[in-house]
Amino acid sequence: MVLRRHPAGGPARPWSSLINALHRFHADWAWIAIVGNAVAGLIALAAWRVPRLRGRWVFGCTLAAEVALLVQVATGATLVSSKRFTVPRFHMFYGFVAFITIGIAYSSKDSMRGRLEMFYGIIGLFLMGVGIRAVLQVR
Repeated sequence: MVLRRHPAGGPARPWSSLINALHRFHADWAWIAIVGNAVAGLIALAAWRVPRLRGRWVFGCTLAAEVALLVQVATGATLVSSKRFTVPRFHMFYGFVAFITIGIAYSSKDSMRGRLEMFYGIIGLFLMGVGIRAVLQVR
């Protein structure tokens, strides 16, 4: 993932190398978050169709994938707030959509009794798609 440097540029700051390292982490971690949500979504959908696959491990995979995405959103917000990089507005929009989706999914879990695996499977695949769209915005 490539974020553009801020047009103003500005003088090098002491924390410049830290911001560059965070940028590299953000670029690499994007694929971990995307693949993690894809795998978690497929696992949850498989557990929905095959009841013997159900268990806490399905929700552990989902939780790990969603935390990975929240880390991605947090690092992106930190990069943008450093004012060293600018990104397309839709890239930030997709980060916001991912963040809100996780919150809505968590708050809606009680109403999905009996279909929770299906719900988390669809959410995982949706978040994968949102992540792919966000990456495509900066390529």
